[in-house]
Amino acid sequence: MSISQIARSLAPSTTLKLNEKATILRQKGDPVIHLGGGEPKSKAPFDAILATTGLLDSGEIRYSPPDGTVAMKKAIIRYTEEHYNRLVEPRQIIASNGAKQSIMVALQAIINPHEEVIFPAPYWVSYPDMVKLCQGVPRPVLPEDGTFYPKISDIEENVGSYTKAIIINSPNNPTGAAYSEEFIADIINFCKKRDLYLIMDDIYNRLVFDNRKPSNCLNFVKDFGDNSKLILTNGVSKQYAMTGFRIGWAIGNKNLIEVMTTIQSHQTSGPPTISQNAAIGAINGVQSSVENLRVALENRRNIMLDNLNSFDGLKVTKPDGTFYCFVDFSHYNPNSVELAELLLDKVQVITVPGLAFGLDGYLRLSFCGSVNDIREGIERIQWVLDPDAPNELYIGERKLVRDW
Repeated sequence: MSISQIARSLAPSTTLKLNEKATILRQKGDPVIHLGGGEPKSKAPFDAILATTGLLDSGEIRYSPPDGTVAMKKAIIRYTEEHYNRLVEPRQIIASNGAKQSIMVALQAIINPHEEVIFPAPYWVSYPDMVKLCQGVPRPVLPEDGTFYPKISDIEENVGSYTKAIIINSPNNPTGAAYSEEFIADIINFCKKRDLYLIMDDIYNRLVFDNRKPSNCLNFVKDFGDNSKLILTNGVSKQYAMTGFRIGWAIGNKNLIEVMTTIQSHQTSGPPTISQNAAIGAINGVQSSVENLRVALENRRNIMLDNLNSFDGLKVTKPDGTFYCFVDFSHYNPNSVELAELLLDKVQVITVPGLAFGLDGYLRLSFCGSVNDIREGIERIQWVLDPDAPNELYIGERKLVRDW
């Protein structure tokens, strides 16, 4: 079969493949624990469900404008004014089938073949392949000091004549690191000075811990009008636990948004009106579900840290937000793919290899599942790796014996 060079350059999404594998194992009745998940287990807000039901009952479910309905844009304007203290215009907004599509059409609108897109590493698994789909060159940048917190000097040293854009995701997937206000201000000023596009991926923005306030990049932007090259993306998937509704958005200068809308109109048309109504209900409705989720995640993070810190040989950095912990397992195996396969094979615990995020030797562990899954999952991992662990382990009524 003949396929394109672009298609040959891409790899399947590691996280989506793991979700599929977990579903298959559970359907078989296997006692799998999924510590690789990327979606909260909370239910969608009641206001979102109510808004969806109302539209379904009407039977009037039609095409949406390619950049989203008027009501959807009004909700995004309200959200942006409330959380970013900035009033934007409808023509500055595009609603998409998830924040992922918003980022994708933004890249397609600005990237030419061979131009480079820089992003700090570790990074979300999709960034490199999204850049490749535009025939661009992904340039991940690891902080020189070995932490998960980049400095502006790390970025500056990697910007060259082919650099077109920078992507910043804070709090970060997979590390949970929330970048400092100083860094956000520096990167915004740097991009303005160098005339670079800056995509701020704020999908986890409100899911921060330890009394942190969500970062507001627009505090450092004086001109968010027609000359701005900043693109702010967000969505309902994470903060409202609405991953299946697939609604995200981007805000930028209206000329760029017009181009993004043209691209999206030929890809998928507008996002489903059912999903937009649900997102409107969530944004305009009671916000207690977001805080309830945030508190629950912070509690589960603390439980995961307590369990990991009793496990010798691991290097654990406390996440500032999201629902991930990016753990250094290189003491046991520097090959994260082999390690993840070992854990799945021996004790049916699904983790995500750090290699998928640009840093081998690490595993991404998610704490968005149940407390029992967190505790038992780490207990199973420890049993596989810790030479001082008991020789036997029971998973339900199944007895496992160490044979390695």
